[in-house]
Amino acid sequence: MKPLPKEYLSRLIRAVVEFQLIEDNDRILIGLSGGKDSLFMAYALTELKNTLKKNFSLGAITINPMFTKDFSCEAMQKFCDRLDIPYHIHAVNIAETIASQDNKNACYSCAFFRRGAINGYAKEHGYNKVAYAHNHDDAVETFFMNLFYSGQLKTFLPSTYLSRSDITVIRPLLYFREEEIRAALSLHGQEPCAPPCPFNGNTMRQKAKELIETLSKDNPKLYEHLAAAMRVTSVGDLWPAPKSRKEMKPYYYKFFKNQPL
Repeated sequence: MKPLPKEYLSRLIRAVVEFQLIEDNDRILIGLSGGKDSLFMAYALTELKNTLKKNFSLGAITINPMFTKDFSCEAMQKFCDRLDIPYHIHAVNIAETIASQDNKNACYSCAFFRRGAINGYAKEHGYNKVAYAHNHDDAVETFFMNLFYSGQLKTFLPSTYLSRSDITVIRPLLYFREEEIRAALSLHGQEPCAPPCPFNGNTMRQKAKELIETLSKDNPKLYEHLAAAMRVTSVGDLWPAPKSRKEMKPYYYKFFKNQPL
C-alpha cells in the first residue's frame, strides 16, 4: 500500500482534532461494508495510527444481512490482514425482517438494523467507539433530504454519544468529498465489493444526490451553499419554533377576554 498523501492526512487530522473524535486508549470498531468509503476509512485510520503513533486500537466488522446465501467476506478479510486489523463477521437476518415489512422503507430499515448490530457487537466485545465512513457528500445530502422530506434543518453529527449502549459513533471522513475517496482507490489497491442489498441504488439518498447534481447545473454553487447552511452560525431569518397551545395561552389573553376555541 502507498502512504496516505499529506493533503489527505492533514484533512483527516483536522476532523479528528476539531471534533475530538479519537482519544488515548480508544478501541474503535470500523463498520466495513466493503464499499469504497469504508475501505478508505480503514486504510486511512491505520495510516493515522502508524504515522502519529496514537495510542488507540482498531478492529473492523462486516454485517451479513443474509440477503444471499453466497455472501463472501474473503476479500475484506485479506484487506484487514494487510492492514493488521482484527476482522469480525456478524450475521444478522435483516432480510427476513425487511420481508416481513413488505420491503417498505427497506434501505432505511436495513441501515437501522445494521447500525444496531454493529453498536451491539462493539459493546459486547469491549469497543468504546464505532467509526462510520460517511463523507462530506453524505452529510450534505442528508441535510438536503431532511429539509425536503421532513422539514428539518439537520444532518448527522461528527460525533454522537449513544447513552443506551454507552458507545460513541464517530465519522472521521466528513472533510472528504466522494470523488476524492474514489480517487484514493489506487492508494490501498482494494477494489470495492459488490453490495449484497437487492435494493441498492433505488434509494431516497440516490434521488437526492441526482437532484442536487441537476440543480447544480443552473447554480454551480448550490453544493457549497448547502454545506454552509448546515453549519451552526447565527439563527438568521428563520421563524421561531411553533408554540404549544399551553404556551399560547398568555398571548391569547393579551388580545381576548376569553381564550378562543
